[in-house]
Amino acid sequence: MSGLFNYPKRKLRKLISQGEYEKAIEFGNELEAKFSQDPDFLFIMGSMFYMLNDEKNTLHYIDRVLEIKPDDVESLSLKLRVHQFLKENDIVIDCCKKILAIAPDNFEVRDLISELESQS
Repeated sequence: MSGLFNYPKRKLRKLISQGEYEKAIEFGNELEAKFSQDPDFLFIMGSMFYMLNDEKNTLHYIDRVLEIKPDDVESLSLKLRVHQFLKENDIVIDCCKKILAIAPDNFEVRDLISELESQS
């Protein structure tokens, strides 16, 4: 069990997968100074807040990932979903365009952008 402390991101994922969100948030906050520029850590935190329906914190972490890795399709997709939920279609379209520039064969995103642009 003590081996988990050698792998803090693994421990964080485990807490999340076990539904221990309060402990995961607390542990994540403890790790944040050390991993503030680690896109994997930031994505894990953003994903957890997404599961908790906390749009503000999700975007906080995902935007930080995108500052480090602007072409991260998973982060752009998560950002897209949050803004879609918030009905911020201009930002959704922008995310779609960025994803398609990186992964032009993403038909789900291609269909979504076509639908949104036809509504404008």
